[in-house]
Amino acid sequence: MGSKAKKRVVLPTRPAPPTVEQILEDVRGASAEDPVFTALAPEDSPSPSGRAEDPEDQQEQLYQQSRAYMAANLRLQQAGDELRQRCEDLRRTGQELEQDIGQVKRVVLPGAAAASLG
Repeated sequence: MGSKAKKRVVLPTRPAPPTVEQILEDVRGASAEDPVFTALAPEDSPSPSGRAEDPEDQQEQLYQQSRAYMAANLRLQQAGDELRQRCEDLRRTGQELEQDIGQVKRVVLPGAAAASLG
C-alpha cells in the first residue's frame, strides 16, 4: 500500500496589525450607534444620543457605571489570582510527575536491561 502524503496548505501571510494611530482614527470616526459602543451597553441605560439632561441623573448614571467598573475590576483581579494559583499548582504537579517518572525508570529500566541480557 502506498502512503498517502498530506498536502501542506500554504496560507498567505498575515497583514501587519494596525498602528495605534489607525485604531484611534477608526474609533474617532465611528458613529455613536456603532456596535462597538452599544454591544455591551446595559439594556436600561439611555442611548448616547438620548442622554439625560438632568445633572442628578447623569451623576447617578456615572455612579452606577463606576460601581459596575469596580465590580468587574474586582472579578478580574480574583480571576487573575486564581489563574496564577492554578498555574503554580500545574507546575508543582508537573515537577512531581517528572520525579515519579524518573523513579519508575530507575526501577523498571535496570530490571528490563538485566532480563534482556540473561
